[in-house]
Amino acid sequence: MYRPLLIFQALADPTRLRILALLRSMELSVGEIAQVLGQSQPRVSRHVKILVNAGLAERRKEGSWVFLTLGPAPDLAPVFAAIDQWTRGDDPDADADIARLKAVRAVRASAAEDYFETHAAEWDAIRSLHVAEGDVEAAIERVLAPEPIGRLVDIGTGTGRMMELLGRKADCAIGFDRSPAMLRLARTKLAQAGLDRAELRQGDIYALPMPAASADVAIMHQVLHYAQHPAAAIAEAARLLDASGRLLIVDFAAHDREDLRDRDAHVRLGFADDQMAAWFKAAGLSCAPPTHLDGELTVKLWLGRRLPAKL
Repeated sequence: MYRPLLIFQALADPTRLRILALLRSMELSVGEIAQVLGQSQPRVSRHVKILVNAGLAERRKEGSWVFLTLGPAPDLAPVFAAIDQWTRGDDPDADADIARLKAVRAVRASAAEDYFETHAAEWDAIRSLHVAEGDVEAAIERVLAPEPIGRLVDIGTGTGRMMELLGRKADCAIGFDRSPAMLRLARTKLAQAGLDRAELRQGDIYALPMPAASADVAIMHQVLHYAQHPAAAIAEAARLLDASGRLLIVDFAAHDREDLRDRDAHVRLGFADDQMAAWFKAAGLSCAPPTHLDGELTVKLWLGRRLPAKL
């Protein structure tokens, strides 16, 4: 069907206009949209299907959840320009939707707090192995500081802390994690930090759903020691880098804390510099001299850069 016709048909319904307005504020699950609109989930799903078919929204599955976000910005820009131009005065439905959206945010925040509380003892034990978080984050900023961040990809984003730390300095930022629970947690934290439009996606570190050469900086912060195949994870991260793009890996230096395998599910007991340099080289990256931060376990920062293509 003719694309403009699909778009105008999709917009010719007040519920679908309300859904678009909600997605301008934040990414939402289908269930959350149904809650805000006060409609059944099957009915909302039918409206969502029309918006997706018109290219105005995109649907993404994470575990048992389905999330909705806006379609490509160039396609949406003229649509929102027209809507904003035509909208005049107060809109009771829009005001009510915003109020209910705040309630959805509050539910997310409450769930996140419960999650933190449940895992507090475990996280404290894990963090006790690290150098102080502030020192690590300051080192990350120093290592990356000489050049702009540009397009940032955070691989294994967890609670989204690296997105929170670096997101405002990036032209755009996207984080990937396999765990839907961690992604929901990250969404709450980023929203509280005013970074609602930062993107979060479910993805496997060995097969990230992004095209090659689409990132300027990729970061893996305390992720690689959980990887069964670190070399493959590094190669996949390198695939994302544009010409002269940079990969920063923050992880433990090699150690002998065997108890961490059972207690904290560590697959690798840290990494040696020559091992990391070899993996970088195999992935087409140079490796700068690492930065190290001493603690109960030494934390290291390895920075790789895409090598120039051979002529």
